[in-house]
Amino acid sequence: MKHSPLLSRWNPQTSIRRPFVIARLRRVLRLHVVPAQGDSFDQTLDEEEVVIGRSSQCQVTIADRFLSRRHARLFRRESRWWIEDLGSRNGTLVNGRVIEGSEPLDEGDEIQISGSLLQVLAESPSSAIVTSDRGLPGHTVFRPASDLLVSQGSIAPAERSSVDALQRYSDRLQLLNDLHQALSRPMALDELLKMILRRAFDDLRPEEGVILLKDGQGGYREAAHRNVQENAEPYLISETLVREVAEKGLSALVLDVETDERFGAAESIIGSGIRSLIAAPLQDEEGTLGMIALSSRLHRRQFKDEDLELLTTLGSIAALRIRNVALAEEAAERRRMATELKLARQIQVALLPDRLPTIPGWDIYAATVPSRGVSGDFYEVIEREEGGGCVLIITDVSGKGIAASLLTASLEALLIDPIESGHPPEAICDRVGRRLFQRTPPNKYATAIVGALDPATGLLRYTNAGHNQALVIRASGEVEMLEPTGTPLGLLPNSDYRAAEVGLELGDTLILYTDGITEAVNPEDEEYGLDRLTGLCREHRSQGLDELAETIESELDRFVRGVPYADDRTVVMARRIEGAGS
Repeated sequence: MKHSPLLSRWNPQTSIRRPFVIARLRRVLRLHVVPAQGDSFDQTLDEEEVVIGRSSQCQVTIADRFLSRRHARLFRRESRWWIEDLGSRNGTLVNGRVIEGSEPLDEGDEIQISGSLLQVLAESPSSAIVTSDRGLPGHTVFRPASDLLVSQGSIAPAERSSVDALQRYSDRLQLLNDLHQALSRPMALDELLKMILRRAFDDLRPEEGVILLKDGQGGYREAAHRNVQENAEPYLISETLVREVAEKGLSALVLDVETDERFGAAESIIGSGIRSLIAAPLQDEEGTLGMIALSSRLHRRQFKDEDLELLTTLGSIAALRIRNVALAEEAAERRRMATELKLARQIQVALLPDRLPTIPGWDIYAATVPSRGVSGDFYEVIEREEGGGCVLIITDVSGKGIAASLLTASLEALLIDPIESGHPPEAICDRVGRRLFQRTPPNKYATAIVGALDPATGLLRYTNAGHNQALVIRASGEVEMLEPTGTPLGLLPNSDYRAAEVGLELGDTLILYTDGITEAVNPEDEEYGLDRLTGLCREHRSQGLDELAETIESELDRFVRGVPYADDRTVVMARRIEGAGS
């Protein structure tokens, strides 16, 4: 996009990478956060130590269900920022490498925690707006835009008997009506912005105009620009002007830049030949969306008070139309997403097995209880041919929505071949993990448990790839936890997956589950947790698996007390019963 002469130029590619030392400047840490769910954002932190995690008690809270409640710690040591993993389940990566202990951070470093990315930003402002100046004094007038709008909506009592005043008031009302009519027809945002500038040029005759809109990251972007001259030399709007107009809702009139002593430091403005400019916020009842600025050079046009009033009115009408366009676009996008999510959900459900294999001597149960939309939960129970036993799988991919459902479909396709080929669990995870890493971006991965069960002996050989601890509820009431034996699939290019073994005797129950169960929360934001699930399964271990699954779901409903489930709840269970054995 061509840069407006009204904007300064800032090129992040030319910035020099240096240690992230802040004591000499400001004691702040600036991060650009791209969460696994939701929009990216910038965060500035001035504490000596901050904790990143899923908990609302952390200084940096990120909506990422794979994130630990307290995942990593950032702290300042000897004028430099360091990072330390806090024993998280999936670890912390800096520039693609898993850290051990604490490590220093540099500007530009990328931190990966679960499915979220954080970039350490430079200390200099990243906004593309302008030079710094000392202010806008003397020949510059700031007036609240709200006051100007009120004054244009009525006629002073002293002027009500004046024919000229009444005519001016009538002309003003006609102009307002014309503006509303011109901007009221349905149109896309780009077309609307061009229309706004076209009306501004028709009525106020500037040489150049620019519209700035908020960029969602604390700065402003050039959304529209117009100039009567081609290849005009660039000049800059002052930082003060942007702050006062766009942030404070003030309208500005600069009568003559050349005679304003505080513009003396802005050589690029003086040298450009600018003599007069006006600016107004794009402001409605909900707040400010940005600003519009018009300028004139070479004494062609000196703006007056009535010009400022007109531009302020135009800015107010434009803000309302821009807001309406944005709302219409959001509504259309929501309808489109709802249709796609419905289709994705149908596809996802179709991937799940419609029936489970019948294995002599074993009771098998598996089901998913959907929360809303689509998620990344997936399970499979596959009986291998020629006495090869059966394989039980449960996976949970990072993220939500359509991206998660697509990754689930890809994961299901990757798993089938090594399973049917008779590979052991650790080899299955190694193969699938490498291929998943090659096919997906760094923030897309999956936790999984792959278990190969020998029905005759009750021996389960399993690999836990960063998933929740599985449970073995013994007939006696004792409980064993099947801990992770490797990293999530697709998180790293190469991982050393290992297998572990556990034997299941008569009456023992294996329970695999996703964190939609343990991380369900009640109105006090308290998680259901592994301890409650373990206690419930142990207490009701004599129930049939169908009945046990209903008990778990009923208990969850009582616990959450109406709080919507943030994720699907998936469970796979296997119990050894009479009839097993060779």
